[in-house]
Amino acid sequence: MKIGILSFAHLHAVSYAAALLAHPEVDQVVASDPEHTRRPAGEPGGPTMAAELGVDYLDDYDAVLASGVDGVVVCSENARHRELVEKAAAAGVHVLCEKPLATSVADGEAMVAACRSAGVHLMVAYPVRFSTAFAALRDTLASGSVGEVCAVTGTNNGKLPTGNRAWFTDPELSGGGALVDHTVHVADLLDALLDGAPVRSVYARTNTLLHPDQDPVETAGLVSLEYPGPVVATIDCSWSKPPSYPTWGGLTLDLVGSRGTVSMDAFGQRVDGFSERTGRPLWLPYGSDSDAALLAEFLDGIRTGRAPQPDGEAGLRSLRVVAAAQESARTGTVVTLD
Repeated sequence: MKIGILSFAHLHAVSYAAALLAHPEVDQVVASDPEHTRRPAGEPGGPTMAAELGVDYLDDYDAVLASGVDGVVVCSENARHRELVEKAAAAGVHVLCEKPLATSVADGEAMVAACRSAGVHLMVAYPVRFSTAFAALRDTLASGSVGEVCAVTGTNNGKLPTGNRAWFTDPELSGGGALVDHTVHVADLLDALLDGAPVRSVYARTNTLLHPDQDPVETAGLVSLEYPGPVVATIDCSWSKPPSYPTWGGLTLDLVGSRGTVSMDAFGQRVDGFSERTGRPLWLPYGSDSDAALLAEFLDGIRTGRAPQPDGEAGLRSLRVVAAAQESARTGTVVTLD
């Protein structure tokens, strides 16, 4: 297969490129990142970054799509997802799109419709679905030992995006702050655990207490969700990790069931340590590569014709949760979803 990478704006492009190059069914990886010239000086991107990653570089997105690619991975800023996904769909190319699917529900719906009309796959990049920790959690829940799920507490915390991640704090490019960045991963895991059960209501509170200089984007938030059952879930989506934290952040889930409880730490497979060289704490992760598993699912869908999961509809469901949370935070009211 020949796979394209559209934009290097999202840092996951680095791990995706490595995983694609290592996959036995991928013969060539090509990329384009024309917006790199408009980013702040010093940010990586463009042909220089392509050379560092070991992928071939083309001058624009149309050239990538016309080069015979079987699929593309969209790693642009959130606000540019729709344009690139619709370009790929028009070219008859399968798409794996970074999360969140879009910055508005209307854009997300248009993207799903475009891919459906073109007969191409639209998959959303939720790699935590492919972690061994989440697989173990699902198996435990399926065994019945926990009983019926009653409540869930989820956290997806990280550092304040800076440097080449600073566009996450620009609402024109990202669609919002910490709420947009970190709600969707947990919302997607809940979607998978509850078999796509619709969210009934959303209540959210956000603030900028952690990083007040980042206004107008929120830097901390707590989102409460009500599902049928009823199941109540909360998501801490804050940029609450200090600059000295040994990695970007983490993701956890704690489930309370009618028979017991079960917990998950998506990045718990690690050895903690301290570096004498840097004078800082460090993590040494081990275990499976969730990004590689995500891409393997996308590539298998291209090879077999089976729609890879999570698909665009799943991405829409988590996007609707974010949109409702934004409305709730803005109005201070509970938002009911149809």
